[in-house]
Amino acid sequence: MKNSILILFVLTFLSFGNFTKAQKISDGETADVNGMKVSFNITNKESIQVSGKTFDRYKVSASVKNTSDKSYNIRLTSYPQIVMETGIVELDCVNATGAKLTSKKIQLKMKTQLINASYTAYDKSGKMVTNILPVIGSYYFDSGDTINDNAIFIVPQGEKPEVSVRSLR
Repeated sequence: MKNSILILFVLTFLSFGNFTKAQKISDGETADVNGMKVSFNITNKESIQVSGKTFDRYKVSASVKNTSDKSYNIRLTSYPQIVMETGIVELDCVNATGAKLTSKKIQLKMKTQLINASYTAYDKSGKMVTNILPVIGSYYFDSGDTINDNAIFIVPQGEKPEVSVRSLR
């Protein structure tokens, strides 16, 4: 019993430690996160009705610029590989409802490097032809690069999006 309470306490403490790494960011602000400049801007606001209640709908944009000397790379191998974790930073809107299939967060992800692979195959007439297929060779975020993305947040009427940013790398 004492061991399970201790384990619960440790897990709670560790999850709280990850939560405290997030920084609040407001409209028009830029935050420094591990040598990256993260910007958040509200580009449009309108009021909408959802299930008879009025909400504010915000279109927002976010960007991250790598101002450090460190580059982030994921090089792929020659065998099939599925890469799911390409995020650099995540902006989480705490008071977003997610109504009408809208976002609660924005995850800014690494850029993809496409490589043109050529292959030969027979076409419908039986003639051998060479085709080019673009293939993802790696994911990268070099020093000086900028990544942008947009999202729509729906929040309760009269509230502004409460956004926090945290590094995923």
